[in-house]
Amino acid sequence: MKSGIRMYGTTVLAILAFAAVPPGLGAQSAPQVARSADGVVVAAQPLAAAAGARMLELGGNAADAAVAAAFAISVVEPSMNSIGGRNQILIRTPDGGVAGIDGTTSVPLGYDPATAPRAAYGYPTVGVPGSVAGLMRLHEEYGSLPLTTIMAPAIDYAAHGFRLLPGEARRQAGSRDQVAETEGARRYYLKADGSPYRPGDRLVQSDMAETLRAISLGGGDAFYGGEIAGRIADDMAANGGFLTREALAAYEAEDSRIVRGSYRGFEIVGSDIPASGAIAILALQVAEVFDPGSMSDEAWASVVAQSLAVAMTEYRRPSSDSSAARVTSKAFARQLAEQVRVPVEAAIESGAESWATSGTAGSSWGAAGSGSAADAPTLQLPPEDGHTTHLSAADGNGMAIALTQTIGPGMGAKVATPGLGFLYAVTLGGYLGISEPGERARSGITPFMVLDDGEPFLVLGAAGGIRIISAVVQAVTRVVDDGLALPAALAAPRVHPDMGPDGLAGFSVEAGPEDGWSGASVEEFREMGFEITPTPRQGAFGRIHGLQYDAATRTWIGAADPDWEGAAVAPRPAGPTGSRD
Repeated sequence: MKSGIRMYGTTVLAILAFAAVPPGLGAQSAPQVARSADGVVVAAQPLAAAAGARMLELGGNAADAAVAAAFAISVVEPSMNSIGGRNQILIRTPDGGVAGIDGTTSVPLGYDPATAPRAAYGYPTVGVPGSVAGLMRLHEEYGSLPLTTIMAPAIDYAAHGFRLLPGEARRQAGSRDQVAETEGARRYYLKADGSPYRPGDRLVQSDMAETLRAISLGGGDAFYGGEIAGRIADDMAANGGFLTREALAAYEAEDSRIVRGSYRGFEIVGSDIPASGAIAILALQVAEVFDPGSMSDEAWASVVAQSLAVAMTEYRRPSSDSSAARVTSKAFARQLAEQVRVPVEAAIESGAESWATSGTAGSSWGAAGSGSAADAPTLQLPPEDGHTTHLSAADGNGMAIALTQTIGPGMGAKVATPGLGFLYAVTLGGYLGISEPGERARSGITPFMVLDDGEPFLVLGAAGGIRIISAVVQAVTRVVDDGLALPAALAAPRVHPDMGPDGLAGFSVEAGPEDGWSGASVEEFREMGFEITPTPRQGAFGRIHGLQYDAATRTWIGAADPDWEGAAVAPRPAGPTGSRD
């Protein structure tokens, strides 16, 4: 057992195995927890998880399952992601290696951020899509099944339709006015009378089915060249966009820079800029300095929030191999831990002051990693709207995938090329900061893994804008420090630092009558001297879809975030003749 684990007592969890449903209109519900020695797929929409599990049933591996689920979820959860968006993929191979694929959208060559319009959506915000390239590389380098097999569920969902879940219908309706402004998006996501689709309505995407079918037959070349690329470029040129045929042809999914750290004896692994794995590692290593067993749950949550705050001041610093080494170093984490104030008399391994001795609430903190606030970068964190999707997949041979995919804010750029059927991500216009031509837009995306002596222990990631980072960090602390199984860890209430220009301005807490912080807890936070914002909105603190591996039973436990409509799906066991029951 690792040091520092704080047990709350025995938690009895009913872990349900799920018999994967075949593609079709009725496959809309599944348990949010599944257990199997043969692997599990967890995604934010049941149809996507079922598509991935089907690949495991066909003898595919975790890479096949992840690619199938990622294409499927671009069809069934279009408000959150698209093949016109970006992704980050973290891979644990059966031999114990870790690799990453960077499918982030990039800034087209020829784009001038000084003269380009500042916009929140529309054609001028569209960069070079990376999702297809990322998924193609995952399949080519790690997959085993034919691409046509892997993409069949997504094509089926698009061609024959699926019933909209309430959350997806609500998000699409929330962007109705902006979607109505462009021909393609209006055609695909509004009814003929201009009204949005309602929960339970069947959404058919025939043009997207044809686009997906072309990719399944021609791979990435079918998307980044040929007729599809020509249609994209012509549509952009006619409507003030910057995406060109040349920019599409030049795009490649790159290797992610893998970053590593440790937390209470476990190895923690993520991918660096343009993803935020290094920031999550830094926050955990700052929190590791303190002893959660000596304080209340509320006090520990305040320490985690402060650890996240000092880590997030690194968000906009320039990145290099040397900066990644600094951000993930234990020495740097201990330096930043001096800025964290413990609001109780608690044992602090570093000797950092507590409020009991310092008498300060830490409101005049300097910048993380600098001698004064004047040296700090300007904090330019992305907006905190709850976008993005994450899925996790594992098989019975030790391969595991954490894959995060997004188009930015709900419905992305609110733009779809007529005849192609998919939405584009917001990349340009200032939403993710000002990027130069060729750069890849930085975000809070954080596919993440926790390893135990080289073996997988947690495989996770989240949706939710910049709150992805805080959700991932808190899931890890709930499992490692509190001794909770992953399903219970995802149900536990979270906090998130509210960042001002100079650092922490207070923090938001997940409040609610059933599974949030209680009113008494909120008052306790305030008595500690923090500015507190109770937030009851469902899904406001990130949505994690992850896996935990039980080495004793050689079993994967998949858990979907209870704040969302996702599912954990295991492959159906084979019958005596090898067929599925």
